[in-house]
Amino acid sequence: MSAMFRSLSVPNYRIWFAGALVSNIGTWMQRTAQDWIVLTDLTDHNATAVGIVMALQFGPQLLLMPWSGLIADRFNRRRLLMVTQGLMGLLGLGLGLITVTGVAQLWHVYLFALGLGIVAAIDAPARQTFVSELVSDDKLSNAVALNSASFNGARLIGPAAAGILTVAIGAGWVFIINAFTFGATVLAMAMLRTKELRPQPRAPRKSGQLMAGFRYVSHRPDIVAVLVTVFLVGTFGFNFAIFTATMATVEFGMGAGEFGFLSSIMAVGSVAGALLSARRSRPRLRLVVAGSAVFGMSCALAAVMPNYVTFAISLALIGFASLTLMTTANAYVQTTTRPAMRGRVMALYMAIFAGGTPLGAPLVGWVADQYGPRWALGVAALSGILAAGAVLFWMVRYRSLRVRYRPGRTPRLLLRHDGDGRDVVARTPETATREIAIVEATAGR
Repeated sequence: MSAMFRSLSVPNYRIWFAGALVSNIGTWMQRTAQDWIVLTDLTDHNATAVGIVMALQFGPQLLLMPWSGLIADRFNRRRLLMVTQGLMGLLGLGLGLITVTGVAQLWHVYLFALGLGIVAAIDAPARQTFVSELVSDDKLSNAVALNSASFNGARLIGPAAAGILTVAIGAGWVFIINAFTFGATVLAMAMLRTKELRPQPRAPRKSGQLMAGFRYVSHRPDIVAVLVTVFLVGTFGFNFAIFTATMATVEFGMGAGEFGFLSSIMAVGSVAGALLSARRSRPRLRLVVAGSAVFGMSCALAAVMPNYVTFAISLALIGFASLTLMTTANAYVQTTTRPAMRGRVMALYMAIFAGGTPLGAPLVGWVADQYGPRWALGVAALSGILAAGAVLFWMVRYRSLRVRYRPGRTPRLLLRHDGDGRDVVARTPETATREIAIVEATAGR
């Protein structure tokens, strides 16, 4: 099997991958239909309302993060995921039933979004870290990338299907279909070969475990740099539902089918970014910088596209950059974190990524309402540029420097950091020889 798909050689991972793909398609169907009814049926194209729905759906990850991470580290993740996936299916079914019967109001959608957000807050760190129980450590980075490919491959199908089905049978039935797709994940969990799982060390039952994840991250400035990037881009850049919905309706006057198609076009680039990440043997911080910068520039490009077709094409580049960034960041944090701490660290990661939405989504929605969706894309562009600058600043100024010298080769001063060890900055030979003494003195601080 090629390096790109090497994790699929593991039977348990293949089962998990298939179940997750079906569930992901349903999730994208629900997200698309939910944003559409809020924007067109329950409000008069109010982007702020869409932002509030996103805030309620992702906000609990920020508030419940210390407990959700500890739960993932302490309990059986397979059983935990069967419970959370089942609950999310029931919530989708409930929203579908009230929509089909015609009694749905905006506050109902808010309430179901909040319920889904609470369950997802428990589900996310367990689902992210469960991959380490399915594959060996040398395949973990590849498995994380393929998970991203699955999630975004589903975006190729889900939004387009939701757009067609919303027109044909109504958004309520889309929610009901999504409810049953969660059964695919529950079934996959039941089919796993439990004897071939790789149980990870669990957090001990003692005081101080809730704060242990924060203490661990505080001693990992490389992870802090990644989290700053994730916060900036996740909070102000990854509000795709607002961008695509308002550009499709307000700027170009399109309907539900064209709106769903935009998400599918973005997914083409996203899948490409995830698959290229899957080919790499190790995640590198320089790709986080590059992904952030390209994301910012591609959002700026999308903001000035003159028509629907050119805007759709620009979304493919946004998808590629965003998935290169997030897949690399996710894999880096998981592969360099101690296994017993992985659930809490990933809970912090997911809280910063998704939990920033309550701050960013209403603000970006307000910008779209007041100044137009093109300016909202400008906010996303700025977030990407600032995120790239933040990590570059850390790379240049962080005190842990090393000099690599090989006999017969010119000395080079290299900026390195724990866990990654990648060459980032190389100075001139003359500068390197003058600064060796300074580097040796500062490296052990």
